[in-house]
Amino acid sequence: MKGLVAILGGGESGVGAAILAQKNGYDVLVSDLGKIKEKYKDVLSNYKIGFEEGQHSEEKILSAELVVKSPGIPETAPLVQQLKEQGTPVISEIEFGGRFSSAKTICITGSNGKTTTTLLTYHILQKAGVNVGLAGNVGKSFAWQVAEENFDVYVIELSSFQLDGMYEFKADVAVLMNITPDHLDRYGYDMQNYTDSKFRILQNQTANDYFVYCADDEVIQKEINKREIKPVQLPFGLGEAAGPGAGVKDNRIIINFNQNQFSMSILDLSLQGKHNTYNSMAAGIASMVLKIRDEQLRESLSDFTGVEHRLERFLKVHGIEFINDSKATNVNSSWYALESVHKPVVWIAGGVDKGNDYSMLQGLVTNKVKAIVCLGKNNAKLHEAFGDCVSDIVDASSMEEAVKAAYYLARNGDTVLLSPACASFDLFENYEDRGNQFKKEVRNL
Repeated sequence: MKGLVAILGGGESGVGAAILAQKNGYDVLVSDLGKIKEKYKDVLSNYKIGFEEGQHSEEKILSAELVVKSPGIPETAPLVQQLKEQGTPVISEIEFGGRFSSAKTICITGSNGKTTTTLLTYHILQKAGVNVGLAGNVGKSFAWQVAEENFDVYVIELSSFQLDGMYEFKADVAVLMNITPDHLDRYGYDMQNYTDSKFRILQNQTANDYFVYCADDEVIQKEINKREIKPVQLPFGLGEAAGPGAGVKDNRIIINFNQNQFSMSILDLSLQGKHNTYNSMAAGIASMVLKIRDEQLRESLSDFTGVEHRLERFLKVHGIEFINDSKATNVNSSWYALESVHKPVVWIAGGVDKGNDYSMLQGLVTNKVKAIVCLGKNNAKLHEAFGDCVSDIVDASSMEEAVKAAYYLARNGDTVLLSPACASFDLFENYEDRGNQFKKEVRNL
């Protein structure tokens, strides 16, 4: 038997890492300071993998030869600090999975748009008959799939927290959608730290790999000018397409890659709006790198059905449209949401503030928002930011209260938009729970 692999966190990624570690002959302990969900406890028991909850057996964990950490646990956690001080490697589940996989990887990160782009890329490849897995922040644990599946390609959505725990892992195709302020509470309120984290998507890439990025993003452009970029650069933007890369001309997206030019009307894309044009171009370029044929790409870009909890036009009640954009966990996401709505808005916002600067929203809020419902335990910052722009700002401490308040503030022809611009952990389990509760309360109206 090899040494001990200790896994901190008993969720999807932790359980996946545990199964992969056991399969490769390690002694395994899964340790979670909180409660482990019953479905994961059942899996661990079935595999006869040891686990504990509500505590960390520090002495045993500190004796491990390797520790796999859940992305939700900050680097500053005392146990993580102790492990690093004594030289124990602390890695992410993606890094661990990559050590046992030879599959090709398309890795997608960014502050916004990464889930849509990941699911769209996966949709394109799957429809084209590629033996492809979906992993990372969406889909099943990457390590779990490496242990039990046999995919040729993985499309992996990566958060900055996952990237922070990756060292030897390499993306064959790295996709960077954009970089706007997010999670600054985890990065010492320093934007450069967060930016450096996102650029880890390029680590270990060679001249045989590819870097797909948004040419319109000022932070990305500034960073590229400062860094030595080894992979082939494939930029996309709303201007004309680069040599290799993607752009827009005469309302058509154009993608140039390896002497092949792909062209498609923006009006034929299933995902509409400026932000979705970016998402479609990024997914399109990544797919062309894997030699997906033009007609297959065109069909997939026109029939993709979108992502739950992302600008999901849910229901109309008495002429009021309810849109679920619970996935908008930062200010930039909410900017896209408000920009895409063309009717008077009652905006449900708030939650755990991650160091948000709301100033970029003030113009849009002044022009489009008639009322704000603040949904969170501490709404002072929202009141401060928008008190002079909007006459009606009310507080709600539950989703039921928020939806009812928004309904009474809205009129026939208005839109109620749940687009929180904040994390969900003060009142909800995660953004999916928040979105599902929103939909449930709208149905109850």
